[in-house]
Amino acid sequence: MPRVSVIIPCYNHGEYLDEAVESVLAQTFRDFEIIIVDDGSTDAQTIAKLKNYQRPHTRVIHTSNQGLAMARNNGIREACGEFILPLDADDRISPDYLEKGVAIMAASPGTGIVYCLADCFGAQQGRWDIPEYSPRGMLLTNLIFCCSLFRKSSWEQTAGYNPNMSRGWEDWDFWLSLIERGCKVQRIPEVLFFYRVAPESMVRSMDRTIRVEMHLQLMRNHPGLFKLQSRTLLELYYLLRDSRLYRMAKKMRIPALIGDKMAGGR
Repeated sequence: MPRVSVIIPCYNHGEYLDEAVESVLAQTFRDFEIIIVDDGSTDAQTIAKLKNYQRPHTRVIHTSNQGLAMARNNGIREACGEFILPLDADDRISPDYLEKGVAIMAASPGTGIVYCLADCFGAQQGRWDIPEYSPRGMLLTNLIFCCSLFRKSSWEQTAGYNPNMSRGWEDWDFWLSLIERGCKVQRIPEVLFFYRVAPESMVRSMDRTIRVEMHLQLMRNHPGLFKLQSRTLLELYYLLRDSRLYRMAKKMRIPALIGDKMAGGR
């Protein structure tokens, strides 16, 4: 039975899939399986590639199109590994990501999420500038990218990735599910994940109204973390984030004050 299951949802990303899979096959840690979830792809190239996809340690699950949250859940449900690493079909990982991540998880039973630093490639190059993790900061924005290691047993204690996050941020919602159950978070201070920035991605194309609606849904999903669920505060927060005055607002700690209110002063 493999120690790690790498879950790769794939919806019309067949042109990039080999890069993602090869980055897993190149791991120094060898006790893994790869589960590709074909989420009802309609692209001819992707369909042809996945029809009889043959790679070591790899199997393909075919489903109807159910969205990214359910694609991850469907793959994890079939996984045999103690640890889960989601990897999108157009991204890559460093050869030592699994080795370093598993070592931390094995040495620290209280640690429920392990991630690392990341670089961007594609339409945008360079370091993905994500602030350091903090529980309060996670209420304002997602500080942990989707390609992070967690325990399958932790997933089983939750409802998994929530399909009501239909426009994105399903990974943020899932991390909050683990964190509110007491899972600790550790970040490896090395670049071990490589995120492909497409010219237009789901998150980059979110307008302010959608971001407010999705953040409100996040609050509804986690009422214990968000004591005050205020559309007005969220609209103010995203207005500031989209403005040239945002850096000044950060210096004045306005975003932190909004976060305190949304968290009930916790």
